[in-house]
Amino acid sequence: MSRLESLFKEKKDRVLNVYFTAGYPTLDSTVKVMSSLQAGGANIIEIGMPYSDPLADGEVIQASSIKALANGMTLTVLFDQLASMRKSIHIPVILMGYMNPILQYGFEAFCKKAKEVGVDGLILPDLPLFEFEQFYGKIINDNGLDFIFLVTPETPAERIKKLDSLSAGFLYAVSSSATTGKDKDFLKVATYLKGLQAMQLKNPILVGFGIKDKNTFDAATAYTHGAIIGSAYIQVLSKGGDIDQSTRLFLNGVLGA
Repeated sequence: MSRLESLFKEKKDRVLNVYFTAGYPTLDSTVKVMSSLQAGGANIIEIGMPYSDPLADGEVIQASSIKALANGMTLTVLFDQLASMRKSIHIPVILMGYMNPILQYGFEAFCKKAKEVGVDGLILPDLPLFEFEQFYGKIINDNGLDFIFLVTPETPAERIKKLDSLSAGFLYAVSSSATTGKDKDFLKVATYLKGLQAMQLKNPILVGFGIKDKNTFDAATAYTHGAIIGSAYIQVLSKGGDIDQSTRLFLNGVLGA
């Protein structure tokens, strides 16, 4: 059983997945941030692999990517940083990013290295479904990695079912067709999430985009297994200060601890 499967078997609701950008705010921040998130109560760590043209990301995450790249972050550096993470990090770790730098690294080499260092899953928003089915999916599966597809309020029901059948770990429900970090009307989002809940999909559902505090976390998790926070946490990191303390205060605020 994968770490993600084990998590969702043990925890049925209010699962918190927190995103941050590798190499931000400083090049050597990556493992420090991971340790702080784990200690602060995050259930899943989602590491953003910085890229110069992140299509799904809003201004906050784009800015963190630009800074991380300027700091010297690359996939090779990231894998070096993650090489010993499983000595201290015990919760699921997901890599999120875009195909271009992965193809430059070598897709199969990337998946093998991800498995080697203990990564559990991948989120690649610009990997087309057709290419996943025809080629990349087998490489991902052969390396024991879960692959998480994204669905939106505009995704037709049949396509949602198809993406759910091919996903592993969980299904990423984008709260609206916009970039990350935008405020959302969660009354409208609730109708969409209720519809997903009624479909009785195979995978647990985590909702992302616009989750930033206890109110939005509570609203997002009312009809799903959990939620994903990214931009709001990046903003916390951008202010500097002690990473452990600021992470703990932020997560306590979200979880109501």
